[in-house]
Amino acid sequence: MSDLLRAPAEIKYAEELDWLESIDDNPKPFSWRLSPKMVRLFILGSERSDGLDRDIAQKWYGDRSFVERSIVTLASDRGLLLIGDPGTGKSWLAELLSAAISRNSTLVVQGTAGTTEDHIKYSWNVSMVIAKGQSRESMIPSPIMTAMETGAIGRFEELTRSTSDVQDALISILSEKYISVPELDSDSIVFAKPGFSVIATANSRDRGVNDLSSALKRRFNFVRIPVVTNKKSETEIVRFRTEELLRRHQIDLDVPPTLLDVLLQSFADLRATAAAAGSDDEKLESALSTAEQIGVLEDAILHSNFFGERALTAHTLASSLVGSLARREPEDLAILNKYLHGVVEPRSKAEGGSWPEFLEGGRDAIATLS
Repeated sequence: MSDLLRAPAEIKYAEELDWLESIDDNPKPFSWRLSPKMVRLFILGSERSDGLDRDIAQKWYGDRSFVERSIVTLASDRGLLLIGDPGTGKSWLAELLSAAISRNSTLVVQGTAGTTEDHIKYSWNVSMVIAKGQSRESMIPSPIMTAMETGAIGRFEELTRSTSDVQDALISILSEKYISVPELDSDSIVFAKPGFSVIATANSRDRGVNDLSSALKRRFNFVRIPVVTNKKSETEIVRFRTEELLRRHQIDLDVPPTLLDVLLQSFADLRATAAAAGSDDEKLESALSTAEQIGVLEDAILHSNFFGERALTAHTLASSLVGSLARREPEDLAILNKYLHGVVEPRSKAEGGSWPEFLEGGRDAIATLS
């Protein structure tokens, strides 16, 4: 695993999954590797009341009911559609569910404007077709078809980014549970095995790009993942991801709790500003999600490690925040400058601490970008 840039969840947590499977005596739907109870435990972590011989770390932070509804949906014959703003952990939850249920989270189709029906059904190995003709051996199954054949979970990322004809092709797969291959004279139907299901994700900000038809909506159970605004939960997520980052890069750098509080408070302030804005021009283009907080902190940590004094400072954190969130010029820079002048400056005078240095770092970054 050490030679992989990013190991999928089933590899990263293989030892943990093996152990859970070895002690799991609960009923399992279809060909699931873990029971629904153990899938939930793997994702949300263990508690003392579970009575396990070892602790299972929490990997996804959010309402327990979202995870339970997702698991129940996948145990039925309906697909699961995770909807939310960018950076709310939809894809990570889909990966964890697939890893726990199928031990394979890599059967993924990425939805884009260029995604075609072939990407969710099958294509052909042209050289084999020329040499031997069309056959099952010369057919290249899509990740969704592979999931059908193996009774596993297939994933479809950014469903609303794909065109209507691709979405229509998915309807027949979800309803009929087979794919017809008319090019073949025999063995021309691929049937789904028990355990097959589809987890799709969609960004709520993509509404209107390629809206889902009512027929496709009926094939999915919807689980809406909100932006995390609870400070305690958000702190846990950011700390969890930061520790992973430090381990992956083998960085020995301290992240002071006071700077983490500054980061969380800054995002809370900017979200409140966005909520009170009268138009989109008065809002940052950023979704201000937890994932973007993690990105800001990651940028600050790496900059401090490679170019700073190997210690995270409020000045570097502010510079990373401005650099990460200022995507439109001059609109976003004006919003951030107004935030520094109207919120951070009074707070730095009233509270002191890391805020004066944070204010200075933000102003320097804006001056550099202006």
